[in-house]
Amino acid sequence: MSEGTNDYTKNIVDLRRHMWMDGIEVELRRLIWQIAVVGKYISAKIQESNRKLAGFENIYGEEQLALDRISDDILKNKLQHSGFVREYASEELEDIVTIGKGQEQYVVTADPLDGSSLVDTNLAIGTIIGIHKHSVMDCGRNTMVAALYITYGPLITMIYSAGKGAHEFVLDREGEYVLSEENIRLKEKGSIFSPGGLRCDWTDAHLKFIETLEQEGYKLRYSGGFVPDINQVIIKRGGVFTYPALKKSPKGKLRLLFELQPMAFIVEQAGGKATDGREDILALKVTNVNQRSPIYIGSAAEVTMAGQILSQSSKD
Repeated sequence: MSEGTNDYTKNIVDLRRHMWMDGIEVELRRLIWQIAVVGKYISAKIQESNRKLAGFENIYGEEQLALDRISDDILKNKLQHSGFVREYASEELEDIVTIGKGQEQYVVTADPLDGSSLVDTNLAIGTIIGIHKHSVMDCGRNTMVAALYITYGPLITMIYSAGKGAHEFVLDREGEYVLSEENIRLKEKGSIFSPGGLRCDWTDAHLKFIETLEQEGYKLRYSGGFVPDINQVIIKRGGVFTYPALKKSPKGKLRLLFELQPMAFIVEQAGGKATDGREDILALKVTNVNQRSPIYIGSAAEVTMAGQILSQSSKD
């Protein structure tokens, strides 16, 4: 091995070293690491599923449902034996479940496999995690102490924040998460937009917001997966993702606890904003585990613009 290779290896920062350097408390470091390891297992199950889908049997529908359940089971079982998690809430479960002995510090929320319907098309999908230190119900901003999401695409990447910036890691060939980008910062204004929901179901106010973006030359980028679309906004350093209030669904589609809160935490740590069009996502109280909310998330300028247009339209 050359001297240059040795120097390069010494300069690699893996996830555990980064969290230690960041001064994150021991139990939270270990919990984040264990969740990151779960991502490796979920990725293996996705690859196994895709190999089956490449065969001749028409098993996609059942395989998709199985992937959701398997991902949830893998995550829940790992956390149950972690020694750090008191309660667990997941999109796959009807309610919050106790998985610890009662003295553990943390409550974990999860969308174990966001975008599983995209598996057969080979588009990126992901896992979304929120880590809270108190009950997630009837509480706001102060409950969340960390959040992360893992993207299963051409590369397996993870962006996490423990309240000290947002950082990206890439899973390398040796199975280590190595630092790719530290302290990611969004620009004040971006150039891409990802609009969810059918155009015919949008409210007039939301349509006006989208038309404003189109008139300003924003590029449409929408995959139908929350994780890859948010990841694109973050990695491209700006833009906006929105799944708005719809005429038939005034609360939107995405779940506050499992999807919106963790992503809002990360985006805010990257210098962006996340609102329901009026209030900050992290300021909204959770009163039901399946509570939904509209979302405008990304660069500060676009999210602020959305709020101004929605506010003005409500006065007209």
